[in-house]
Amino acid sequence: MRLACGAVLGLAAALALGAQPAAAATLGFGCITTTNPGDCAIGQAQLSVNVTDPGGGQVLFTFSNVGAADSSIADVYFDDGSLLSIAIIINSVGVSFSQFATPAEMPAANLASPPFVTTAGFSADSDAPVQPNGVNPGETLGIRFTLQGGTTYSDVLGELANGTLRIGLHVQGYASGGSESFVNGSLPEPATFGFLGLGLGALSLARSRRS
Repeated sequence: MRLACGAVLGLAAALALGAQPAAAATLGFGCITTTNPGDCAIGQAQLSVNVTDPGGGQVLFTFSNVGAADSSIADVYFDDGSLLSIAIIINSVGVSFSQFATPAEMPAANLASPPFVTTAGFSADSDAPVQPNGVNPGETLGIRFTLQGGTTYSDVLGELANGTLRIGLHVQGYASGGSESFVNGSLPEPATFGFLGLGLGALSLARSRRS
């Protein structure tokens, strides 16, 4: 069922892309640990990633922490997809990240469904001191990837929609003193619903014309 649903979402994305130029997609994150429900709620409300096409066979992931509650993205992980290698890390003022996260696997990765497995080299974390140099409220982090030969930004959007490519976060710096892990949600934020909805509508129209 997961694969079938993913195929529909991937086709929807492809149809939408065929109808208009590739646009940015914004995704939210779901908490997989729930050590502290309040901390999970903060992360789900404040954290997002904007996926854009900078050209040149690359894709840019811009992580944002928008809100007032204490929280800090300390580690970022990527699981599979058409990505080839990290080209550059773009730190906003107050943020300092380097490639290769410690730990190498996202904490509690096995709680994701299916378990989250970080692709070798596809991770980054904040430099010491970890929490101050992470992505705190009002800050952003950009990670630009080079794509595998023959793949496109549209492929990346489709993979995010069907779960072939996943993004994980480990978040610290909560007022509680705890930490939580997140994976990009299977359902995108409202900014992307219109994008996928256009594709699903086109799919429905195509089916009605054939019947």
